[in-house]
Amino acid sequence: MSDGFGPDNLPYGVFTLARGERRLGVRLGNGVVDLSGLGGLLATGSLNPLMAAGRQEWTAAREAVAAHVASGPPVIPLRDVTLHLPFEVADYTDFYSSEHHALNVSAILRPDSPGLSPQWKHLPIGYHGRSATVVVSGTPIVRPTGQLGAGEFGPTRRLDIEAEVGFVVGTPGRRISTGEFAEHVFGVTLVNDWSARDLQAWEYRPLGPFLAKSFATSVSPWVVPLDALATVPAGRQDPEPLGYLRPAGPAYDLRLTVEWNDTLVSTPPFASMYWTPAQQLAHLTSNGASVRTGDLYASGTVSGPGRDQVGSFLELTRNGTEPVKLADGSLRDFLENGDLVRIGGTARSAAGTQISLGSVSGTIVA
Repeated sequence: MSDGFGPDNLPYGVFTLARGERRLGVRLGNGVVDLSGLGGLLATGSLNPLMAAGRQEWTAAREAVAAHVASGPPVIPLRDVTLHLPFEVADYTDFYSSEHHALNVSAILRPDSPGLSPQWKHLPIGYHGRSATVVVSGTPIVRPTGQLGAGEFGPTRRLDIEAEVGFVVGTPGRRISTGEFAEHVFGVTLVNDWSARDLQAWEYRPLGPFLAKSFATSVSPWVVPLDALATVPAGRQDPEPLGYLRPAGPAYDLRLTVEWNDTLVSTPPFASMYWTPAQQLAHLTSNGASVRTGDLYASGTVSGPGRDQVGSFLELTRNGTEPVKLADGSLRDFLENGDLVRIGGTARSAAGTQISLGSVSGTIVA
């Protein structure tokens, strides 16, 4: 199959045909295989019932889907379907787990005192976002307004992206250990955490971002099952984390791409993240907080060590001081109305092949 969407992948999505009901499907090549005829948990218009059923049912469903795909079912062309949010988002949490990103941001915004905050290597820093504004890829992104400074209110002039990887919770729980990660997380999706940097600069002290990030978060229409992905050893952490964050759990060699108006501007490597998704989930629930089916937590901006590996335009353009030249010859510091951003990704499958994570895109409108 083409484009990394072969039988080793089979990411789930929700689609409709013209004036039809929502159906669960899997991506195969450049089309969708309808799963509604398989009945049971696959005959719903949302992933949530399957995700809530637990790991044993996830495995059984994947085996049934693989057998169905092998039988040669009809493949509906993507051009003939409308794709929707693949699951009903319960809560949304965003982390800040790339050391390269954190160091880049501190050097750009705090040049007189760069470096990590004292607690950064002791716990995965995160904040709670707004699930009501999580939207599916392709949804236009309206330029947000807010306070830009004392006595000034208006549209953001420094609209940015954050290329991230999202993890979708299936089985509810609380105080989840790193070793229980795969029992609770159903799959992976790509995320763009849109950010208004001027609003953020004015509001973020002392409690962190609020309106600067709550206006929109885009996600891919595809959820790649965790079982489809190969794992890699987690990186070394110094100092050694506390016991509830050990062992680090699985890491993933996901390779992202960022395109700005069809110009490839960055290739962030997820394998460079400091904190693993298992540690993030363990920390999120360590105080007794619960997670539920449909919870989405995102990795935080994925950035590597190179200038061409950053996951935000704040880093790429050095806060707008070094504009990037696009393929059409135009210069950009931050996003302009009409700009299109597309974040893509690939991964190594559990079968050893390269598979696609799909893409998440959005166009800026006034």
